[in-house]
Amino acid sequence: MTSTTLAAKAPELTSTIICPDCGHSKVETMPTDACQWFYDCAGCGVVLKPKPGDCCVYCSYGDVKCPPIQMGESCC
Repeated sequence: MTSTTLAAKAPELTSTIICPDCGHSKVETMPTDACQWFYDCAGCGVVLKPKPGDCCVYCSYGDVKCPPIQMGESCC
């Protein structure tokens, strides 16, 4: 395999979370070894939880899905 092929398979590890309540956005580094089920918005303090059917806050409110979903695997 070439390095280009390997790089294409690596998941993106940052995602911008956007709060649905106040619109505050922040770039966060996603964990690769656990799901993140809660996220405290730095703008308004609301605690975000995954929407029904989503595995984590990144899949619900981020602009990039979590690493396991990007890799075609099931999340936690």
